Amino acid sequence: MLSAIRTAVRPTTLLARNVASMGMRSKHTLPDLPYAYNALEPYICEEIMKLHHSKHHQTYVNGLNAAEEAYASASTPKERIALQPALKFNGGGHINHTLFWKNLAPASAEGGKLADGPLKQAIERDFGSVEAMKKELNTKTAAIQGSGWGWLGYNKSTGKLEVVTTANQDPLISHVPLIGIDIWEHAFYLQYKNVKPDYLNAIWNVINFKEAEARFLEAQS
Repeated sequence: MLSAIRTAVRPTTLLARNVASMGMRSKHTLPDLPYAYNALEPYICEEIMKLHHSKHHQTYVNGLNAAEEAYASASTPKERIALQPALKFNGGGHINHTLFWKNLAPASAEGGKLADGPLKQAIERDFGSVEAMKKELNTKTAAIQGSGWGWLGYNKSTGKLEVVTTANQDPLISHVPLIGIDIWEHAFYLQYKNVKPDYLNAIWNVINFKEAEARFLEAQS
């Protein structure tokens, strides 16, 4: 399936390269959610999802497009260097959130369900149990000072699953991201206030483990 998807998108990739070679740039756009705004209730409320997706993620998309446009028109290395923070912040925000939406699924569908298979076996091998993995990821994510992300990542160098955190909107580049949890206040505060552990415990009910396993298998191919 993954190889078929890659084959299907290859012409689009080539088109994007051709457009770039003509001095044109395709703008980034806000991806549609694969479910309704209220589909993750009661674990993540509709109001949070609307604001998080249509406002916060859209802001990162707008910021990334503006930063890339400014970078393309910059005439000196100093000007390009000055734009790096904006590219990193907004680019990371777009990357992380695009992954995050696919990372979730309604509890009535795939959400919270980890079937027997390669991902579950790897989690049990590297953490001892699925519950031990959740506990470590929740603990390290809750301990982030300020805003950031908690990740279950695949370390290609060691072949193991590991819990990693990143600050602000920094994307995970040291590992292949399998599951990402947004710990910015806009992801939970309207519903859970300042009680991060309640949000972190609740989100596992809507984690799309099927998507995470697909990423895990692709990372090993």
